[in-house]
Amino acid sequence: MRIEYDIKLGFKDVMIRPKRSTLKSRSEVSLEREFKFLHSSITWTGIPIIAANMDTVGTFEMAKALAQKDLFTAIHKHYAITDWNIFASNNPELLSKNIAVSTGISEADTEKLKAILNFNPNINFICIDVANGYSEYFSEFVKKTRDLYPDKVIIAGNVVTGEMVEELLLSGADIVKVGIGPGSVCTTRVKTGVGYPQLSAIIECADAAHGLGGQIISDGGCTIPGDIAKAFGAGADFVMLGGMLAGHTESGGEIIEIDGKPYRKFYGMSSSTAMEKHTGGVAEYRASEGKTVEVPFRGDVENTLQDILGGLRSTCTYVGAQRLKELTKRTTFIRVNEQENRVYNL
Repeated sequence: MRIEYDIKLGFKDVMIRPKRSTLKSRSEVSLEREFKFLHSSITWTGIPIIAANMDTVGTFEMAKALAQKDLFTAIHKHYAITDWNIFASNNPELLSKNIAVSTGISEADTEKLKAILNFNPNINFICIDVANGYSEYFSEFVKKTRDLYPDKVIIAGNVVTGEMVEELLLSGADIVKVGIGPGSVCTTRVKTGVGYPQLSAIIECADAAHGLGGQIISDGGCTIPGDIAKAFGAGADFVMLGGMLAGHTESGGEIIEIDGKPYRKFYGMSSSTAMEKHTGGVAEYRASEGKTVEVPFRGDVENTLQDILGGLRSTCTYVGAQRLKELTKRTTFIRVNEQENRVYNL
């Protein structure tokens, strides 16, 4: 047993200090980024915000809506192969740039991924998604996937420490998902005591990834546009959103009515709701590590996207970053004391 005494921070523990700027308007800010990858020869250009691969967020309908703004969607892994084939036939322009196909690490997942990519070879991104990316088996699975798909962009996670980011990149991943427990419907920290404050995780993992020429995704913990700005300021290359994109027309989740008002269910993919829906219930050897909430129906996601992108552009103007790529170089975080934190989060 050992204790680390260094202070670790989450999004609520800091604010971004403003700096002198020559920008006259938010309209001068470009949020578009271009990425080249460690293993794949593919080049990607777009706004690096990703809808999470949850069946209440990462839907085909969400992918079509986000693509209109040049954003990205990690499609959840529970669509049938026939669903994929229909979507791909009707939306071929989205396959190479705006979506990732998600997969687990079982033999059945491998066979399903193979079938989807055989029918849709233009899909360039694979998201290998597990709750705990620290197992040796997971690293081996990433290696095997790289051997099978040498020119695809492989996203792998989740982890929260630099050494495991390096391990996954060296195993064949191009992008590593960072985050254990920060999500609004994730209860891993409550059930297991395991986790890492998200801002510090981003800083540590980005440093490790960029040293090897890889990228990271900040996955979880963003509840307001300012959190997204902080994630990018801390060094995240991409930011993945779950709860902020839930409850919309394009989101998944059962529609219910409470006191005459519409709501949509939103739940973690390790929740009892998700496991009962997709695997027949919670296995006797495990516990649910997610919860189910009712999110007020918010209408089309377009208005939420405008709020997010507008807030991010505004952050850039406050620190003088004309391009999103410059934000991390112009970010200075200020620690927030306890009293200010309470006021800030009202």
